[in-house]
Amino acid sequence: MEDEFAKLIRRMNPPRVMIDNDACEHATVIQVDGVNRHGHLLEVVQVLKDLNLLITKAYVSSDGGYLMDVFYVTDTDGKKIRDKGTVNYLQSTLETNANFLNSMRSSVGVIPSKQHASIELTGADRPGLLSEVSAVLTDLGCNVVNAVIWAHNSRAAAVLHVTDQSSGCAIEDPERLSKIKELLCNVLRGSTDFRTPRMSISSNGVMYRERRLHQMLFADRDFERPESPKYESSRPHVTVMDCSDRDYTAVTIRSRDRPKLMFDIVCSLTDMQYVVYHGTVITGTTEAYQEYYIKHVDGFPVSSEAERQRVIVCLEAAIERRASEGLELEVCTDDRFGLLSDITRILRENGLNIRRAEIWTKGGKAKDSFFVTDVSENPVDPKIIDLVQDQIGQTILQVKGNSDMSRKLPQETARSFFFGNFFRGRSFQNFKLIKSCS
Repeated sequence: MEDEFAKLIRRMNPPRVMIDNDACEHATVIQVDGVNRHGHLLEVVQVLKDLNLLITKAYVSSDGGYLMDVFYVTDTDGKKIRDKGTVNYLQSTLETNANFLNSMRSSVGVIPSKQHASIELTGADRPGLLSEVSAVLTDLGCNVVNAVIWAHNSRAAAVLHVTDQSSGCAIEDPERLSKIKELLCNVLRGSTDFRTPRMSISSNGVMYRERRLHQMLFADRDFERPESPKYESSRPHVTVMDCSDRDYTAVTIRSRDRPKLMFDIVCSLTDMQYVVYHGTVITGTTEAYQEYYIKHVDGFPVSSEAERQRVIVCLEAAIERRASEGLELEVCTDDRFGLLSDITRILRENGLNIRRAEIWTKGGKAKDSFFVTDVSENPVDPKIIDLVQDQIGQTILQVKGNSDMSRKLPQETARSFFFGNFFRGRSFQNFKLIKSCS
């Protein structure tokens, strides 16, 4: 009865969305308010992320069963959102699709599909792993149409969408799927790692891939790492403190700014069953500062030192998974069967280790991004890149740049930044759009 009553309240109070291009000089302001529920913040941030919108500032409040979230966003060029199609899509998605999103609270982004089979892989990372996986799929007549691969802390996770090479449709034959699973499991077992690799194949639908990668690596305990100066120097700065006067736990995060950072953090908190009651996000030229006041879904704040440490290491891992280690190589060319296998083989034969990859095909074109290091996870020798370009093609393979996400920020900045007093004495039900960016 309580669940039905909650549904009735949400139907009577659908989310209201205001999109304002005049409230701030440098960004579009999006305000979302309505009845709160667990996972709603993640859904909103996911929509912004899917449109490649950059969140420069955000204020979140959801006390008393109602939410009021304000986001300052720009496009990838740092400009306001002027395109009417994008504005209309935001409005309709965040408002009229509320019931659709609500029905997917436990699995945001589940989209039934008969166009492809979805393969999920988790196991120990090693140089050449993606090359071996793609070679097996090619031998089995499977065409990889889309894929996202992350490697973090010696673990790897991948979500691949594959079709039958001859029909171009999803593979549904049970015997063939069983064969694919058997051979790929053999590849994943090509390691002395004590953890059992995980794999699943589905032709009925897939979860939103990037959230699924977070969940897969979290389940594989990629947040566990050896104590090493190498890891200590590259960690983001995360603190978890009691906020006894409000009965919250205060989480502050200081890291290098990058796209999709807020999504990764909110995704991790949501999947760890924490609710964000208040939050503030501010980004600078290169640095990002985020603060969240959270409780567990059972209504209690973090209650022990062990839980506090777990929140810290899990948020560190969530931030690091998407960090762009190494050199970004972009491949743009006509798509063909076996293309991914050929490219990854060339990278492997030249001693390049793929740390992260995104594979996209559409309209007969392939656009793939690979973040690579050498096998020791050190920067790549430019001479090696020249050799790889000669083999793949100078016009097909482009070097996009070197994104070092591991720079440690000054400690004094962390000590001086804390929004502990931001929420004192505030009435969040009366929280209005801020009319300046200062």
